[in-house]
Amino acid sequence: MKLSIIILAAGLGKRMCSKLPKVLHCIAGKPLLKHVIDTAIGLKPEKIQVVYGHGGEQVINTLDDLPVEWVQQEQQLGTGHAVAQAIPNIADDNMVLILYGDVPLINPVNLQKLCSSPTSLNVLTTKLDNPTGYGRIVRNDKGQVEAIVEEKDADFKTKIIQEVNTGILATQATKLRSWLANLDNNNSQTEYYLTDIIAMAVTDNVPIHTNTVSNKYEVMGVNNRLQLADLERYYQLQQVNNLMLAGVTVQDPNRLDIRGVVKAGYDINIDINVILAGNVSLGNRVTIGANTIIRNAKIADDVEILSNCVIEDVVIETGCKIGPFARLRPETKLAEQVHIGNFVEVKKSTVAKGSKINHLSYIGDSEIGSGVNVGAGTITCNYDGTNKHKTVIKNDVFIGSDTQLIAPVTVEDGATIGAGSTISKNVAKGTLALSRVEQRSIDGWKRP
Repeated sequence: MKLSIIILAAGLGKRMCSKLPKVLHCIAGKPLLKHVIDTAIGLKPEKIQVVYGHGGEQVINTLDDLPVEWVQQEQQLGTGHAVAQAIPNIADDNMVLILYGDVPLINPVNLQKLCSSPTSLNVLTTKLDNPTGYGRIVRNDKGQVEAIVEEKDADFKTKIIQEVNTGILATQATKLRSWLANLDNNNSQTEYYLTDIIAMAVTDNVPIHTNTVSNKYEVMGVNNRLQLADLERYYQLQQVNNLMLAGVTVQDPNRLDIRGVVKAGYDINIDINVILAGNVSLGNRVTIGANTIIRNAKIADDVEILSNCVIEDVVIETGCKIGPFARLRPETKLAEQVHIGNFVEVKKSTVAKGSKINHLSYIGDSEIGSGVNVGAGTITCNYDGTNKHKTVIKNDVFIGSDTQLIAPVTVEDGATIGAGSTISKNVAKGTLALSRVEQRSIDGWKRP
């Protein structure tokens, strides 16, 4: 049976106290709704429909690259009304799975189980020590589900039930279509509750199957920032645990954030307050110092990254040493055994094997050969106010401290540049280049 998925994402999210739609708030740097859509895509459905309402234009613009159909719920009249907006687009013989844009960590394995029985109404439940706020699963003496009663409509006896509705369910489209058509809003909220279809299924003698999830975080929704933070910490700890089980040493699992995909080798050591974002590949025996941010980087074996570095969109080859307090910006490529020291910024540059830029330098739009030593305070002046220009420093060049290289300029193999020079012309192979004014002393001078 073909699967269609409806994701409800039209809620106002008032308790977030934000102008940003609730489903665009993030866990691990990714919007809540994108977590749900990615899970839905993994189930390989025939179609995915997202029902949007509040802030819909912003939601669509943020996630317009995803393979979903957008369905507007102009008035927020309840979950049943929301599903009714999408059901006309689904064939009668499809299985329909209902998900929620603010329940980001649902396990796809549980969803596959939920969709395995096409002849019944399948409801995902969980048991909570404190079920306040959730619809209760009401069963008869035989343990069969009779109804789901929302918190605001529940009496005292019903409120002490600990098994609750997650809102996630699956059933055949033709059945769901008929039940939705018979919903009413005769309740305290004057809304069309999707949960009222349970009683209809009982009346129609349709079997109701429940799958109970033991891990509450998988079915926890986000209604405020406290819950968002709670889910963030849970998610991060799961990610870090997976790294540690794969052979990575993490000095404090509570102080590593993973906001993307990390591929890791063995015997890696990660210190505290590190953020790994985007796609990060770590080779064997890599060490990462405290307070470091790495985004979209490929880092080879035996690389040492000292504390307080920011690394983004770079390739770092074997045996490099970075930092502390270094910044590697996009399109930077470091070959083997390169040293980038404290307070050095490198942008859109390649640095060949064994070269060193150890102190207080800016290297931008440059091509640096092997065996080069760049002295402290060296700057490549790559921007003329309108255009960027390239600096080429070839092999075995020695650049003295406090040198400015005004691009476009080329320094040939084996050249030496004296400290304090401003280089605006090409430097020939094996030569010494200097640009200094003669030092003078003025007798009798007094400070102002």
